[in-house]
Amino acid sequence: MSHAATETKGARGPAAAVAGAAGAVPPTGVKRFREARVAWIFLAPFMIAFLLFLVWPILHGFYLSFTDQSLTGAGGGFVGGANYAEAFGDATMWRSLANTVLFTLMSTVPLVAIALVMALLVDTGLPGQWLWRLSFFMPYLLASTVISQIWVWIFNPSVGAANELLRAVGLEPIAWLQNESTNLTAIVIATVWWTIGFNFLLYLAALQNIPGHQYEAAELDGAGKLRQVWSITLPQLGPTTVVVLILQILASLKLFDQAYQMMGGISSDTTRSIIQYIYEAGFVGYRFGYSAAISYVFFAAIIIVGILQAVLLRQRKAEK
Repeated sequence: MSHAATETKGARGPAAAVAGAAGAVPPTGVKRFREARVAWIFLAPFMIAFLLFLVWPILHGFYLSFTDQSLTGAGGGFVGGANYAEAFGDATMWRSLANTVLFTLMSTVPLVAIALVMALLVDTGLPGQWLWRLSFFMPYLLASTVISQIWVWIFNPSVGAANELLRAVGLEPIAWLQNESTNLTAIVIATVWWTIGFNFLLYLAALQNIPGHQYEAAELDGAGKLRQVWSITLPQLGPTTVVVLILQILASLKLFDQAYQMMGGISSDTTRSIIQYIYEAGFVGYRFGYSAAISYVFFAAIIIVGILQAVLLRQRKAEK
């Protein structure tokens, strides 16, 4: 009897479970509403900040680009596309945009190549790796004002370390920041020293994720260190290089603070970036409407660059 009772109890267990599952009541409309309300409560802080500090400024700035709004509060009338027509015919704007593109080209190549070399050197197992990593990354943690002051002293034409180095090798000193033929190069050098640590860390993390057995197999096949780097390391770093390039191009296009501070706020035709010209038009010339129009021209240029990068990446993946 006890055995039969056990069988009966065992049979009821699965049957009851099946019956319970079959009779489970799906969430009602009220319950779904409560769950959605809880979700929106958690999302509300982000959504409010997103709308107030991103969506609204973009929409309001776009509206201002069609007005003659002034920083003094005067104007504000609708002028249609007059600001955009003036911007496309503004030689200073095009010169500023050219300076920005030139700076991006001059800084991106060393920021990618030198960062890769630095990561390869550290990954080979140099003594005191913690010190190398700290020294390479530390400048990236400094504020732009600190970096600017450091390099203003380094490029000082009288007592700067840069000219002392030139004198030591028998070359004539250079007025780095005062000479229009070298001031943009000086800003590039300072920027590379300042920001290369971030790219270095990205490459170093990617190197440490490469499986070690690939190098062991290459050694068994008789491949030397250079051959391993060329055939194993560089191909594995391809996706990281793409990420570094995209991030670096976008960061370089936003050139403003270090150039403005190193030049002491002087508007040089060779170092004025497009963002600095936007600042000058809005806060020096008091033309908010025209400043907004220039900013949206620059925004469109960045969108075009992003689309071209996406197309090139898609073509590269298709070729593979």
